[in-house]
Parts: sequence; C-alpha cells; structure tokens
Amino acid sequence: MLEDARLYFVVEADASDRLLDEALGGGCDLLQLRDHDAPDDELFAAAERFRDACDAHDALFVVNDRPEIAIHAGADGVHVGQDDLPVDAVRRLVGPDVFIGLSTHSPEQFDAALASGADYLSVGPVWETPTKAGRPAAGIDYVRYAAAHATKPWFAIGGIDEANIGEVVAAGATRAVVVRAIRDADDPRAVASALKSRLSVE
Repeated sequence: MLEDARLYFVVEADASDRLLDEALGGGCDLLQLRDHDAPDDELFAAAERFRDACDAHDALFVVNDRPEIAIHAGADGVHVGQDDLPVDAVRRLVGPDVFIGLSTHSPEQFDAALASGADYLSVGPVWETPTKAGRPAAGIDYVRYAAAHATKPWFAIGGIDEANIGEVVAAGATRAVVVRAIRDADDPRAVASALKSRLSVE
C-alpha cells in the first residue's frame, strides 16, 4: 500500500470527522496526525478517530514524531524529522511491522536517508509554508534530485496545491504531501480528487 500511495494528507488533532472522511473519500492514501501543540490526551483521542477513518477508507494511518501514540492507536507508520528520534531508535520502539518515514531537506540528507532504515522519505519544503515557519524552501531542483536518485518511495512536500502540483509532477514527483490545500478547502473531497488525478501512476 505504501508503494502504491500517491496523496498524503497531514492534519492536526482537531480535524473534524467530516474533514477526514472527505479527504480520504477524495483519494488520500495516507493520513498523518501531526500536532505539536495538542496535549497528550487530545492526541490519543484523535489517534483513535484517525485510525477509524483510515480503516473505513482502506488508507494508511501515520503518527508524527510520537511512537508511543502510534503503538497505542495501532498506526501503520511513524514519521520523524531530522531533529526527532533517529530512525533506528524508532524502529526499536515500534518493531518491524510499522513503517517509518523521514523528512529530508537537502540532497545530503536525502542520500543519508536512503541509506537509513526509513521506509519512505519526504522531500521539501518545495515552497515556503507557514506550517513550517522559518524553514527555507528547498526548491524544485531538490525534487528533481530526488526523482533522479531515489531507491525508496518519496513524497514532495511544502506549499503544494492545485495551482502548482503540475510543476512538482513535471520535476519527477509521483507522490505529494498536502496540508492547507485540503484542510482549508471549501470542498476537501473535490480538492483531494483533483490533486490525486494529477499525480502520475508508474
């Protein structure tokens, strides 16, 4: 399922059941719970809702940066950043059956991640985004680098929406992560469907 996944939606703990249902119904293959501000009890409760939503749509559920919550909720995967727990440490916590994603922001980090135990990588931010305030854009050339060198599944991330996803696909991406494009849409299902249709299927 991870290999076949194309559209990845990342959203906070307070996402409504309706939003989750529409995003997944529109074609999102993965759903990530990412919320650095929510208290633990809210994260645990949200994780159960996210798991149920993914089960209803045959989608993969990922928890950002919190292996213990992923284990508790029966998540399919855990995603970590460069400054979070190392992949090897996460693997010891979650075992062999939970996949691990790793954020990368440069060719050097990408190459190191390919050699790590991570199961998939994210590549970006392609454009600056308020969800990662202060992180400079890695740029479209970084997407081209990933497309030329990847040996694992990878997802372009950072400011991607209906207006620019064509540029990302033209640079070689076949998978993308979105946040605001779906979260803030008037019709999340339609936006998810439109984005999914733009991503190439190998």
